[in-house]
Amino acid sequence: MRLLMLGGTEFVGRAVVEAALGRGWEVTVFHRGRHEAPPGVRSLLGDRTAPGGPAALADDPGEWDVVVDTWSGAPRAVLDTARLLRGRAGRYVYVSSCSVYAWAPPAGYGEDAPLVQGAAADAQQTDYARDKRGGELAALESFGADRSLLVRAGLILGPYENVGRLPWWLTRMARGGPVLAPGPRDLPLQYVDVRDLSEWILGAVEQELSGPYSLISPQGHATMGTFLDACARVTCGAAELRWTEPGVVLEAGIEPWTQLPVWVPPGSDLHDALHSADVSRAVGTGLVCRPVEETVADTWNWLCDIGGVAPQRPDRTRKGLDPEVEAKVLAAGTGV
Repeated sequence: MRLLMLGGTEFVGRAVVEAALGRGWEVTVFHRGRHEAPPGVRSLLGDRTAPGGPAALADDPGEWDVVVDTWSGAPRAVLDTARLLRGRAGRYVYVSSCSVYAWAPPAGYGEDAPLVQGAAADAQQTDYARDKRGGELAALESFGADRSLLVRAGLILGPYENVGRLPWWLTRMARGGPVLAPGPRDLPLQYVDVRDLSEWILGAVEQELSGPYSLISPQGHATMGTFLDACARVTCGAAELRWTEPGVVLEAGIEPWTQLPVWVPPGSDLHDALHSADVSRAVGTGLVCRPVEETVADTWNWLCDIGGVAPQRPDRTRKGLDPEVEAKVLAAGTGV
């Protein structure tokens, strides 16, 4: 199989490239050159948002079985690239997001849930959800429904993360001492390890799948307790988890998802949207999710290998709770 990865040097793109190389695929990466490409690939340099940026891709004589695109900015970039490649690639995989489902999706929503409005042609950057939907429409416009695979990923964790969620928790645990652990312990989580996401994508390509798939672990694959216990354990156990009622966290003005990454309060629209999707379609086509302990341990090992400071995408907000705010809540004796 021949893969053209648009990007391929960071997080999801890099994981897809490594998985493809592991399967013996030929891999070409088209990237801006800001980060070193993984060994074993052929590199084409260019910025598809700049005038003449895709020239290296346009001039290259290559043909591919599949293109994988993770773009999350203005949909026009997806449209231009897909149009350029529709006669030279067999299938277009667009890594989209569960955010494309219209707010607020009910618990147990599937791929047939209502979608946000989006546009592909001449679309400029708007907001994340509409931009991702626009990217989907761009892939469909150029490759058609039968040659487009729309991967609606949920929360993605694992090695190479440059968003700041799991790395923040690991860094916080490594600092030790009492840690504000937002409850309840048995709060179900849904996420996907970036490597499991990548393996499913490649398997779906081999099966010639098309259409939309919500791509996230089954409901309850992990809980807030198993997740934070794993984080505390791999960082040598210096942290003391202080489980705290959701109401106390919210009353303190702490913002779910951003200040306490991964966590959102139970019973909320946010929890239904982020941690209660029906993923039976993906599971039925080969999605296998590794244990949370493995995801956490491998991410910690990667973080240690790069010096303890995770990369940060400039277009994503920084995650994490101010130590003074955490200490104030803990001092109030609000544990459960």
